[in-house]
Amino acid sequence: MTLQELRYLVALADKGHFLRAAETCNVGQPTLSTQLKKLEDYLGVTLFERNKHHMRPTPIGVQIIECARTILTLADEIRELASSNQDPMNGPLRLGVIPTIGPYLIPHLLPAIRSSFANLHLYLREDLTSNLLERLRHGSLDALLLALPVRGDDIEMMPLFREAFVVALPKGHALTRQKHINETALCGENVLLLEEGHCMRDQALAICGATSSDQREELKATSIETLRQMVAAGVGCTLLPRLAAIPGAGSIDNGMVEIRSFEAPEPMRTIGLAWRHGYPREATIRGLGELIENNLPSAAGCLRGTGMHWPPG
Repeated sequence: MTLQELRYLVALADKGHFLRAAETCNVGQPTLSTQLKKLEDYLGVTLFERNKHHMRPTPIGVQIIECARTILTLADEIRELASSNQDPMNGPLRLGVIPTIGPYLIPHLLPAIRSSFANLHLYLREDLTSNLLERLRHGSLDALLLALPVRGDDIEMMPLFREAFVVALPKGHALTRQKHINETALCGENVLLLEEGHCMRDQALAICGATSSDQREELKATSIETLRQMVAAGVGCTLLPRLAAIPGAGSIDNGMVEIRSFEAPEPMRTIGLAWRHGYPREATIRGLGELIENNLPSAAGCLRGTGMHWPPG
């Protein structure tokens, strides 16, 4: 039994099809089929139920596949540990980012990352928080950049900065006459929200005092840019993270959307890094975190020097 055979096994479990699994592993389908048959013969069990349309793991196959994932994760960590012993900021780092941060912060950081850590190869994956956490726990991601906190004793966290929310209003809306918006002023407005699964949706509901989605009529968007377009069309107003409201940060920059801050104290979210407890390259992640802190746009308030820790208290 070899690590390569286990990689083929996990790929077939993920793809459910020999050809797609072979393409993922950069081998021919006959090679993958032969190696998996060899693995089944060695173990003396059938790992997959085979038919013309789908490959389904057998009950024992499900258990073995999960063990294989663990073994492959540990093998990767051994390699990464050896590499980080020479230079923590050398080698690949698979970073998951939530969609309400990625487009507005990562492009700003990339020049600094390339300049400071030329040998750090950053691979980015943008997805919803729940999906990213699942990938982190399964070992397919090394760290996450997202809104804190996240649940789980198996997750370590490093807060980086706090980001205020602002209100995006259609041009000429009555609330644009105010310099600062009180949260209660939005209770009677048509507040546009992201669809279920986005952590920012829950934050917006909490700020606006809105009822849950099954009790209200609302248009749901899949991205901040869709929300911005809907506001420009006069459909309603929305909340944006301040980084997404920097001039030039979005697709609407023709005066059809007006931005207003909330009255103090402004509602905020905490942005930070998260990784698996015991991950051997913690120094790499903390080095990336320090770079992010030192290269934040002026719209984000840095936590450094404020005495804040995570968890609070």
